Amino acid sequence: MPNENEAKPVGALNFLALSNDSTVKTFIMATLVCLVCAVFVSISAVALKPLQQLNKELDKKKNILQVAGLYQEGDDIEAAFSKIDIKLVDLATGEYTTELDPSTYDERRAAKDPGLNLKIDKSDDLASIRMRPKYMPVYQVKEGDIIKQLILPINGYGLWSTLYGFLAVENDGQTIVGLSYYEHAETPGLGGEVDNPKWKKMWAGKKIYGSDGEVAINVIKGSVVPGISGEEFQVDGLAGATLTSRGVSNMLKYWMGAEGYQKYLNKIQASGV
Repeated sequence: MPNENEAKPVGALNFLALSNDSTVKTFIMATLVCLVCAVFVSISAVALKPLQQLNKELDKKKNILQVAGLYQEGDDIEAAFSKIDIKLVDLATGEYTTELDPSTYDERRAAKDPGLNLKIDKSDDLASIRMRPKYMPVYQVKEGDIIKQLILPINGYGLWSTLYGFLAVENDGQTIVGLSYYEHAETPGLGGEVDNPKWKKMWAGKKIYGSDGEVAINVIKGSVVPGISGEEFQVDGLAGATLTSRGVSNMLKYWMGAEGYQKYLNKIQASGV
């Protein structure tokens, strides 16, 4: 005799006949909903990936234009960016390289590629990034054949996160036009004040190198005293964010120093462009 208590397979008709209070029916419905949602999310992610990538590229171009003072809200980003030339610089020599296509080069991906990166000695790693790309893109704002500005990607560790941004420099390789970060996870109201327009305006006109050729630009503790000696190398600290302020100073010392863009900027200065 069949055992009446023996579990029976749940077919389509049996499933529909189950009570809405049935644990089995609830479990099956939940599983089906999860499967449908997973398929929908996967399809959406694949379909939207090209659009997401395009938006990411446009946002990067917008940030480059903004730090150079070349963007107003509502401008056509692609049209404005067409005035900028991209070059790849070998940081070890300060010379341009044609080994890779600068229009498709991703310095963040290169920093993780053993064939394109270099390990930084701990004693030199002021920015706390451990690895850096051999080549870095340089964005040149030109008028005819004359370079007017250079926009240099930088990154380094703050308090809670790595900050990614751009430093815009005049064609003298010395005078700062602007500094802007486009990605970080610093504390809002503290380290997050790197996004404050008032603080960002303080960088315009500041100088990078001292008379000895060493990186002198520095985010100080407190406020800059107008008229004091060395004022041109100082920027107000971020209130309540000492470690983020120190991180900004350190990443500039690294990227503007001998391990970073200094050889390239020296060549720019020597060329008199």
